Amino acid sequence: MAQSKILLDSNSYFRLAKSIRPLLFVEFGENQHCLYVLSELEDEYARSPRLQTKFSWVNEPEYRDNRLKRLTVSRKEKTARITAYEFMWDHVQNLLPGPSRLDVVHLSYGYVLEIPVVTDDADMRELGRIFGVKTLKTMELLKLMLDCGHVDMPTIRTIAAYWSYEADRPKDFAVDYRRHFNEAPP
Repeated sequence: MAQSKILLDSNSYFRLAKSIRPLLFVEFGENQHCLYVLSELEDEYARSPRLQTKFSWVNEPEYRDNRLKRLTVSRKEKTARITAYEFMWDHVQNLLPGPSRLDVVHLSYGYVLEIPVVTDDADMRELGRIFGVKTLKTMELLKLMLDCGHVDMPTIRTIAAYWSYEADRPKDFAVDYRRHFNEAPP
């Protein structure tokens, strides 16, 4: 069976990588789900002193080495991805201000490769809906991981408690947590 690739946006990666190790390029479940990030995450991190301070662990060898595996994209897919990006970016500039260029890059990969993109950004999720790109919230990804036996509830509770401690809870955190895990969030 072919691997079921899932692309994480930067925020989802930062929210999960410290707690689920290794996070990327580990197949789980019957459908062989496997998580990836784009190389652009490195550029975004390098340009942002705020991210470097808040997520100083990102450059530790364990995490840096885990991010070395990349999505395989053919020449034809690269060309199609650029075209998809241009259409999506035009839509953002004219009709849906909010998503960043990097958000559109993620969604253009999702569109061309027909893979879901994990993001908690409401504008990005809306743009994905408009262009038919499947998106998942980070909480939905955790539920998928739980259902596949890749993580357990104590791990999810720890992650949720850490998000609360860091004041970095995704939008609709409490509602989504209750819906997916049938308990009050920690």
